[in-house]
Amino acid sequence: MTSRTVLDALQDQFPDSSKTTLRKMLQSDRVRVNGAPERDAKRVIGPDDRIEIASKTSREIDPRIRIVFEDKDLVVIEKAAGLLTVPSADVLHETAETFLNTYLGGRTNDRRIHHVHRLDRDTSGILVFAKNTWTRERLQKQFAAHDIDRVYIAIVHGKLSEPSGTFRSFLAEDRDLKVRSVGNVAEGKEAITHYRTIASGRRFSILEVTIETGRRNQIRVHLAEAGHPVVGDTMYGKGRDESLGRLGLHAKELGFVHPRTGTRVRFTAEPPREFRELSL
Repeated sequence: MTSRTVLDALQDQFPDSSKTTLRKMLQSDRVRVNGAPERDAKRVIGPDDRIEIASKTSREIDPRIRIVFEDKDLVVIEKAAGLLTVPSADVLHETAETFLNTYLGGRTNDRRIHHVHRLDRDTSGILVFAKNTWTRERLQKQFAAHDIDRVYIAIVHGKLSEPSGTFRSFLAEDRDLKVRSVGNVAEGKEAITHYRTIASGRRFSILEVTIETGRRNQIRVHLAEAGHPVVGDTMYGKGRDESLGRLGLHAKELGFVHPRTGTRVRFTAEPPREFRELSL
């Protein structure tokens, strides 16, 4: 039996369109296979694979966010560094949340995007948003129960004495909204951060960081207090570093149980080019 590709399926749906037109449709992220954007025309598909074509207007989205997965309940994106997750008092419109609301075609109650968690403005990587309150409530329960898989890549100053380990402390915010470790649970909330060293050089190290808890600035605080702040951290570290040109923190993986299907899903965004090309 001859294998069938995504391009074959598109030709069946659009018999009057040229292959060039169909490939442009793929490259503009209008084609989704089983809910995920697909650009590979040669990808082999089976009889159970679901192919959807979005209209041109509905796919217009700010380039600072990339759709990784989408279905009727949630949307997973990759956020660029420098972009807020949600609006603030100073920034109302240039945020991932507002871009997604526009992408979905408006702000009506039944289509409004609901943020479930956040990434710092200068952290890039994977985020999940809910499309309805039912999904948001169930995802938030997973986050509150720490039943979420979260893996980050951090570029830090220096080389840690132990190649892997765990930081545990209680974190609290001071009057200036700066987070620090405090003495006990009465003063702050428990934070647990695991790390392992991927590579080290004369100046910097690359760490894979897994967090059990999702406290504000948790990774940045723990690494700074260990004497190895994240590169480019202007609040807890040594400030901007032109070697990287941004904060050295990227949310690489996010895993959770899909509220509708009950299956565990995992999404990945590989580290950006500046991470890969940095001379350690």
